[in-house]
Amino acid sequence: MTETMHVETPALDPISLQPGDGARVRLSRLLDPGTLVELGSQRQHRANQFGLDKRRPDTDGVVAGTAAIGGRQVNVYAQDRRVLGGSLGEAHADKIARSIEQAARGGVPVVGINDSGGARIQEGVAALDGYGQVFRANVAASGRVPQIALILGPCAGGAVYSPALMDFTVMTDEAYMFLTGPRVVKAVTGEDVDARSLGGPEVHGERSGCASFVVDDDDAAFELTRELLSYLPSSSSSPLPEVAPEPPPPVDLRALVPVDGREPYDVRDVIRGVVDGGRFLEVQERWARNLVVGFARIDGRTVGVVANQAKWLAGVLDLTASEKGARFVRFCDAFGIPLVVAVDVPGFLPGTAQENGGVIRKGAKLLHAFASATVPRVSVVLRKAFGGAYIVMNSRSLGADAVLAWPDAELAVMGAEGAADIIFRRQLDAEPERRDEMVEQYRADAMHVDLAARRGSVDEIIAPEETRDALVGILRSLKGARQPAFVHDNLPQ
Repeated sequence: MTETMHVETPALDPISLQPGDGARVRLSRLLDPGTLVELGSQRQHRANQFGLDKRRPDTDGVVAGTAAIGGRQVNVYAQDRRVLGGSLGEAHADKIARSIEQAARGGVPVVGINDSGGARIQEGVAALDGYGQVFRANVAASGRVPQIALILGPCAGGAVYSPALMDFTVMTDEAYMFLTGPRVVKAVTGEDVDARSLGGPEVHGERSGCASFVVDDDDAAFELTRELLSYLPSSSSSPLPEVAPEPPPPVDLRALVPVDGREPYDVRDVIRGVVDGGRFLEVQERWARNLVVGFARIDGRTVGVVANQAKWLAGVLDLTASEKGARFVRFCDAFGIPLVVAVDVPGFLPGTAQENGGVIRKGAKLLHAFASATVPRVSVVLRKAFGGAYIVMNSRSLGADAVLAWPDAELAVMGAEGAADIIFRRQLDAEPERRDEMVEQYRADAMHVDLAARRGSVDEIIAPEETRDALVGILRSLKGARQPAFVHDNLPQ
């Protein structure tokens, strides 16, 4: 059972003279000054029931049009909760859908500001059909142009599916979204919960993964949106943005990564030590923290980064990390963004919870995303790559264009301790004191990176300080590897 909200129209702020001015003020803080060309500013609903015939404000609660962000053309829409509660009816939905459709037709990103009381219940099924029209536009545009949703207020009931269908969702601290609201939850389950606990930023930023980014307020959301767009092409057929290359900050990569594979470290420090200017825009930072994904630049061009995070659950792959990685890889492939993969993975997380949750099925999503990707993709094995997780993390056998490895890297079916216990079981039963010796024997005979390099699983063993130069050279050679074109859509998480 879902909940559709209806919010009575608050009085307009005294400084706002026209319906929609609240949304226009928000847009003015996001867009390049003077670039908004509004479309449908006089649009009104056609409903007559329940007193709506006496309330026909211009804009119908949403401002839409075309504009520029950072000098690049975008299509935008912004709901205004002060006009009919920002509720979605037939005309309101048509304006949003047309904005998305025009973005796809013109090959430009679409940015939507969500702040609405939900479906306009007075319009009945017409409002529900309006949501369907918006969702269809989202799906049709998927994989063709970047879609970014800003959740700056309430987003409830059917309204939540449009952000879920878009590529990135930016959520402020005061926003919330849920499919079924607190009143229905109380009525159906007896659970007493407030809006924030049910669908606030902690829920969607840390537990559900629905929020790509969580920020403090509107201005932070606008700043992040501008930064995100700076990494993205305008469409699947557009070239990647290019800027002047910058060297990374001086760091000792060797010192960042302990040789002992059981010791944690923050892989984001390694990423910042390799990419231009040390700048890395992490996506879904608070969710599935054992896998890090995000955007950076190498040699002035955008790359998508996927990295195991040894600081969290030792960097294992699990249910949520697999889903997180798969959708990010799929987005990058849809928009021609090369992938750089930093590998330090001990395997998949074992246990009944993972198996019952479908780790096989969800792990296969990440495997499929890498194996089907047509963009340039380069892996760097920092420390270890074991078992099925080694394969899944953009291995040479999955079609990686190049696999590099640091000198102390280890590649094997499993860690030395577990392997030795299996292979040398009989000897260890008789001579348990020789376990350390057997472990080291397995490590030398089956795990050393030289063995992987000799059989071609690793293309080159490089010193850590050579990592950036190697990536620059390989990515330059692959710059023309994929002709920009529509490849596929970007499925929801």
